[in-house]
Amino acid sequence: MKDSLHRSWICLFEVLAQLARRLFLWARREKMAPPAVAAAPTTTMVCARQGRLRQRYEGCYRLVSGCIPYMLKEEGGESSSCQDVLGRLQVLMISTLKRGDLIFPKGGWEDDESIDEAACREAFEEAGVKGVISATPLGEWIFKSKSKQNSCGLQGACKGFMFGLQVTELLEIWPEQVTHGRRWVPVDEAYGLCRYDWMREALDKLKEQLLFERNFRPLPSPELVDSSSLYMVMPAAAEGTVALC
Repeated sequence: MKDSLHRSWICLFEVLAQLARRLFLWARREKMAPPAVAAAPTTTMVCARQGRLRQRYEGCYRLVSGCIPYMLKEEGGESSSCQDVLGRLQVLMISTLKRGDLIFPKGGWEDDESIDEAACREAFEEAGVKGVISATPLGEWIFKSKSKQNSCGLQGACKGFMFGLQVTELLEIWPEQVTHGRRWVPVDEAYGLCRYDWMREALDKLKEQLLFERNFRPLPSPELVDSSSLYMVMPAAAEGTVALC
């Protein structure tokens, strides 16, 4: 009887010893194993279109589509008078590295998109904004590309279509932010910043469209950037060039 009980205790101790050894080896492996590396989050960066392989032409004219991004600055009250609308109207202008003036986003109209889709794409790529585009263009204008301003004849001639784009989303990151700054300005101030007459004419058309469009309903506007943060020198800018952002 005593021998049987003694053997039982010996077997129990052996089982416990084996369990303790296995736990020790498991803990040792866990301690020596390299830490798990979390998978880096995947981000999708949309790049701006390059080149003119899909560019549309009409005769000797390169077809261009663009827009005037705008918003109505939030103020107390809900007055919708002409004076109130124009007083609250802000337009977004962009700068480039090679020019000191401000322009509106625009670019080549390509053969796989509609004319208003091209205008929205240029607004996203160059100015980092999205919104609701006007149903009809503000007009069409003939002008020369900036690199062919002093050339004779029709070399570099463009036919441009401009739209109004009521901004609903202001992006912090956009495809061409390294080469394009942006600045919100009151519409009256924008006239003095326009380099070409066609740009001022487009502003006139935008005001007319807002004042006389029966179905126009102001949408919630993104928060305006504080004017103190609008000015910055872009790292890639040429010496002496100040860009607006």
